[in-house]
Amino acid sequence: MNSSSQYPFILEPSYKDYIWGGSRIPAFFNRRQPDGIYAESWELSDRPEGMSHVANGALKGESLAALVTRFGSKLLGHGIRSSSFPLLVKLIDARERLSIQVHPDDEKAAQGIGEAKTEAWHILDAPSGGRVFAGLKPGTDETSFLKARNENRLEDTLQAIPVTTGDTIFIPGGRVHAICEGLMILEVQQNSNTTYRVYDWGRVDKSGKPRELHWEQALKVIRWTDPAPVKTTPRSTLDKPGTRVTELVVSPYFRLEKIEITAPFCVHHDGASFHALFTGRDDIQVMSEAGVERVERGRTCLIPAALDRYTLKPAGKLATLLRITVPA
Repeated sequence: MNSSSQYPFILEPSYKDYIWGGSRIPAFFNRRQPDGIYAESWELSDRPEGMSHVANGALKGESLAALVTRFGSKLLGHGIRSSSFPLLVKLIDARERLSIQVHPDDEKAAQGIGEAKTEAWHILDAPSGGRVFAGLKPGTDETSFLKARNENRLEDTLQAIPVTTGDTIFIPGGRVHAICEGLMILEVQQNSNTTYRVYDWGRVDKSGKPRELHWEQALKVIRWTDPAPVKTTPRSTLDKPGTRVTELVVSPYFRLEKIEITAPFCVHHDGASFHALFTGRDDIQVMSEAGVERVERGRTCLIPAALDRYTLKPAGKLATLLRITVPA
């Protein structure tokens, strides 16, 4: 990167109107959009079916894919070996519950069964009694799973996990899951769009037909023994006057942290990874050698790895934001 291109990129998302989705994302995050269904907002994506574009500065209008091609490790980080952006970050507004589904893990993807997809859900807003389905109940095997399907009681094989605003749920590849109605979620995942549906609650699409199910593929990737925790335990990594950093989830693919600031927070890192910021409900200023960028609430900002020093400043008295990186 040269000095004119080395700045924090505020991104314009791509929206999806899936049939289970609601319309809260524009209003919740103060975005000017026409009326419609906004099931998902792909905040940080270089996939052709949902590309993010730069909304500010000299490179306004450039796609994320073009940035990756143009700048490589100076954007992604010297610790990331990839020809594409390694993650997909999205908002999800579930007016209705999503399908019961599963994604491949690295091992199954290496066998040619779709793209690997491990993900985490940070609950931005949950109704009273909010829950997700995540993981099979102990003792569930392929035989009992198929029997439950044939008896139309597949839900009975899944763990129902109560959730409240601020919880984080981890979904490794191979874990059967479903997001339930009423939840607003920030999802961080591997760069993948492979989803194998096993049940869709009897829904039909706009043409009156059920959506496609993928039982053959799903049975090849489901982890029948899945002991890993579902709800993560937050871990404080920095707590000093004016700044608190809490690690919400860390995996080989991504780290998700919550940052709470009442004073400027100076960040100096080794350039191994980009830093992506989601501002939630608070405006912030991002100050670097490239100048000052104001990131309005509900927007996503990508800080290139080459900008290894930057400062976060709350626009008001307090700001809470989420930061996404790739572990070295």
